[in-house]
Amino acid sequence: MTAGIIDGTAVSKQLLAETTQRAAAFAEKAGRAPCLATVLVGQDPASRAYVTMKHNRARKNGIESKSVQLPETSTTDDVVTMITKLSQNPDIDGILVQHPVPDQVDERAAFEAIAPGKDVDGVTMYSLAAMALGLPGFHSCTPAGIIRLLNAYDVDLAGKHAVVVGRSPILGKPVGLLLLNEDATVTFCHSHTVDLAAQVARADLVVASVGRPELIKGDWIKPGAVVVDAGYNPGNVGDVEQSVAAERASLITPVPGGVGPMTIAVLLEQTVRAAEATLT
Repeated sequence: MTAGIIDGTAVSKQLLAETTQRAAAFAEKAGRAPCLATVLVGQDPASRAYVTMKHNRARKNGIESKSVQLPETSTTDDVVTMITKLSQNPDIDGILVQHPVPDQVDERAAFEAIAPGKDVDGVTMYSLAAMALGLPGFHSCTPAGIIRLLNAYDVDLAGKHAVVVGRSPILGKPVGLLLLNEDATVTFCHSHTVDLAAQVARADLVVASVGRPELIKGDWIKPGAVVVDAGYNPGNVGDVEQSVAAERASLITPVPGGVGPMTIAVLLEQTVRAAEATLT
């Protein structure tokens, strides 16, 4: 068996095309483009590059971008004050706080300063509750992108056993909640899980989201399972031993080109959705 490839690049292009059309329609009605503000604290090179990429992609798809850069020495109060101002600005539709922030900044406090209606990255407690309860709201971008990928490839999740490896508040936990809402039976695995290999071997769907290169060995994968590798490590290496896993899985996301492209596509789509809500 050779696994089919879940092509996140292709699926994201379709979503971005739809988002661009919606952004143009909003601009015609509102007299301005949808606007995404990003908050970067410090000068981490990887974070700066990622923010620049987001702004370039936003502009390419008809979304205005506003970049806010705060000093490395900023306090929690400094960051919260800035985010509160952005939340109160009627011309800002979405706010993204780039992770990670410096150690002295309380990241959760920064997230909670984002108005729920502008939390287009899905990081606030309000958004997490909405995901848990299946209520309207913004979803964490990578988890939402994973669900969209699975739907695009007609993966029937109802009744399937999904194993999520990782429990971060912006990836592992929310993707498990979204899978539960799709009627999957969900098992969370983490650093204290006993016999991870056995847990993975029982899964119809594996979502790897720990940030440890090839932690999940290919021969752990149940024949015919679907594998979503949401990890990205130096050298374009995911959290799954891809070469071996691809010989056992029915479908697998590549690294890169799988989950990654969907994250920014969902971010921009949710920014436009936030803007559209201001017209109602």
